[in-house]
Amino acid sequence: MRNEDKVTMDDIMTLRDKLASGKFVVTGELGPPRGCDAEAVRKKARMLKGAVDAVNITDNQTAIVRMSSLAASMICMSEGIEPVMQMTVRDRNRIALQSDLLGAAALGIKNVLCLSGDHQSFGDQPGAKGVHDIDSIQLVYTARRLCEEKMILHSEKAFAVAPDLFIGAACNPFAEPVDFRPVRLKMKIEAGAKFIQTQSIYDIPAFREFMKRIVDMGLHEKASIIAGVMPLKSAGMGTYLNEKVPGVVVPKHMIERIKGVPKERAADEGIEQCCEIINEIRGIEGVSGVHIMAIEWEHRVREIAERAGLI
Repeated sequence: MRNEDKVTMDDIMTLRDKLASGKFVVTGELGPPRGCDAEAVRKKARMLKGAVDAVNITDNQTAIVRMSSLAASMICMSEGIEPVMQMTVRDRNRIALQSDLLGAAALGIKNVLCLSGDHQSFGDQPGAKGVHDIDSIQLVYTARRLCEEKMILHSEKAFAVAPDLFIGAACNPFAEPVDFRPVRLKMKIEAGAKFIQTQSIYDIPAFREFMKRIVDMGLHEKASIIAGVMPLKSAGMGTYLNEKVPGVVVPKHMIERIKGVPKERAADEGIEQCCEIINEIRGIEGVSGVHIMAIEWEHRVREIAERAGLI
């Protein structure tokens, strides 16, 4: 057996196991293609394998039709990648959501991230109707009820086999109203979320203050907090995030640093800044890992993880 073929304890442990053990975890992100090309998913999965502990499979991100997160999650599993299947309430009513949760569990998917979803106006079909039959907090509760009580919503009859799902939710620490963010996070944890992934963090002092409130409330002891990071590809990307993405604050000095290097080095500077942010985050009390959102940049996630000392 070759060294690279050896199965280690880290390979056997799930994301849930690793977080329970106290390991500082690393999750990545994979965007399914616009189409049914399974090889496109496999190619991205191979780039991420061994660089992260689990991979988020996005659910029609930016409200653009893509291969379903459930199907792409199964393809990733066939490549030896542990998926975190994202599920939004934008596109499905409670019947379809529960059906997909049960189906995912039956197929062996272990992790689900419950989200609202980007508004349909962001995509190329702005006339599509958002469903929002239930909200993301109610979806967390619904998933917990399926797993812990073996019951469908509005039913008092338990089914035979409980789904085994590790339920997660998202948090945007700096979205308005900022003072309400810890309260909303508490609601998601009380509903049943066991891990939390945050929006991209750039303003470290502000994130320290946010995490201080989370620790003071004891929320980090009830759910694992995984801080989101997103490498900037250019100064323009930083400006766009500040202007267009609610709750994302890219400090001016970071944008100026990228402007200060030759254009062909802008991406490398963005990765260097991302690694610096990761190193800062690792020292913040209550943080259990980082979620690297290198959108359509899966080929550079391993580099980020290595340069940040995560591998």
